[in-house]
Amino acid sequence: MSVRIKFCGFTRAEDAALAAALGVHAIGVVHVPGSKRHVTLEAMPALCAAVPKHIDLVALFVNPDADTVRAVIQALQPSLLQFHGDEADVFCAQFGMPFIKAMAMGEGAGDIAVRQKSYPSALAFVLDGHAPGQLGGQGERFAWKNLQSLDKPIYLAGGLTPENVAEAIATVKPYAVDVSSGIESAPGVKDAMKMRDFIRAAHADER
Repeated sequence: MSVRIKFCGFTRAEDAALAAALGVHAIGVVHVPGSKRHVTLEAMPALCAAVPKHIDLVALFVNPDADTVRAVIQALQPSLLQFHGDEADVFCAQFGMPFIKAMAMGEGAGDIAVRQKSYPSALAFVLDGHAPGQLGGQGERFAWKNLQSLDKPIYLAGGLTPENVAEAIATVKPYAVDVSSGIESAPGVKDAMKMRDFIRAAHADER
C-alpha cells in the first residue's frame, strides 16, 4: 500500500484547496492559541469548504478543554481529531470521533512502546520530533532508525522535507508522513512548489 500524506498547519483556504488538488490524503488545521498556525473558529468554515469530503480534515489540539473541542468540531466539521498534549485516552475518546495521538520523540520522551499502551482508543500515533511539553511543527527531526514497532499505524512527522521524505519512508515504512514547516514559505503559508515536490518525492518508489 502506498504511503499516505498529511499536510498540517493550514491557515489559508487557497493553500488547502491546492493541497487537495495535488492529491494529499489529509489536511490538518491547528487550534492552539499561541501557535503561529492557530486558526480561529471564525476562519474554519472557509477551510472546511476548501477540502473535498474524500480528504481527511484533521483538527489539532494541545491540552484543550472539552467545550473547545466541541466548538471546533462544529465550526470545522473535521473527520479526525489529533491531540498533541497530555490528554488522557478517555478525554480524547469522549467526542465519539476517531482520533490520533501525537507522541513526542525528542529528548526525554521515554519508551514509546510503553507510552502507546495508555491510548488504547487511538486510531494511530503521530511520532513527532519535539520534546515532551513542546509544540510540534518546529521541523525537528528525530532518529528514524531502530524505531520500536507499535500496535497502531504510524504517522511519521518531525523535520520532513521534500529532500528527505523518501529516505524517511524507506527507513520507517510508516502508514503516513506528516509535514508542516517543511512545505512552507512562512509559518502557516504553504509553498506550492514544496508541496508538489514533497508529494512527488514521497511517491518516488512507486513509479
